[in-house]
Amino acid sequence: MKLIREVREKYIIHNVDDTLKYLKEFKKEDREFFIVLGLDTENKVLYREVVSIGTLNASLVHPREVFKGAILKSANSIILAHNHPSGSLKPSSEDLGVHKELIKCGEILKINILDCLIISPKGINSFKEEVL
Repeated sequence: MKLIREVREKYIIHNVDDTLKYLKEFKKEDREFFIVLGLDTENKVLYREVVSIGTLNASLVHPREVFKGAILKSANSIILAHNHPSGSLKPSSEDLGVHKELIKCGEILKINILDCLIISPKGINSFKEEVL
């Protein structure tokens, strides 16, 4: 799997469901993937990047890796996503901690984090809609 993928057809992200066309294959993975979608100023997807591939219930995520693609591709904003192979749509305390840290980093870099999503075979959960 290519970790950074340029997006040829640049669809505008209007809502959580629009992101599924870029993330649906992660619903059935057997280990955690942490993915970043980079968007331009009109919320068109510029790229999709797999930042981390972890284990059944964990993945290592560092702000440097999350924002690297956004800086290189001049993204205006990003959407973060990771899958839960267990099927749970509930964020763990680690998920919430990483999300808060990445929000702070985005504020410093002036790269807005539009949402953080959890993907599982049961569906998709938006931190923006459910947690924040």
